Amino acid sequence: QVQLVESGGGLVQAGGSLRLSCVASGRTFDIYALGWFRQAPGKERDFVAAIRRSSGSTDYADFVKGRFTISRDYAKNTVYLQMNSLNPEDTAVYYCAAARNYGSGLRNQYDYRYWGQGTQVTVSS
Repeated sequence: QVQLVESGGGLVQAGGSLRLSCVASGRTFDIYALGWFRQAPGKERDFVAAIRRSSGSTDYADFVKGRFTISRDYAKNTVYLQMNSLNPEDTAVYYCAAARNYGSGLRNQYDYRYWGQGTQVTVSS
């Protein structure tokens, strides 16, 4: 089993920044990649970004390219999501997730076996 704990969410004004963190524990050697997803009220859960644990290669949803950066600290089993230039449309619960293999390409939430509890991000206009 892998446990994931997110932190760093909160309320921020439009144009501001937040950094989310996700600490993995347990069978971390099982993790192939870590990803961030988000879900706004009444909407489906969307892929935001992913990073491969060993290589550090990344993938981003088009709507966050240039604004969000995913990174990881391999030794600390921690993944970060730096979010800049936030706008009200970014308001959502953000979830950290861990995948055990490549699956269908890491953008599909069903490729991820383990999930954190989520952290709320609210961007005011």
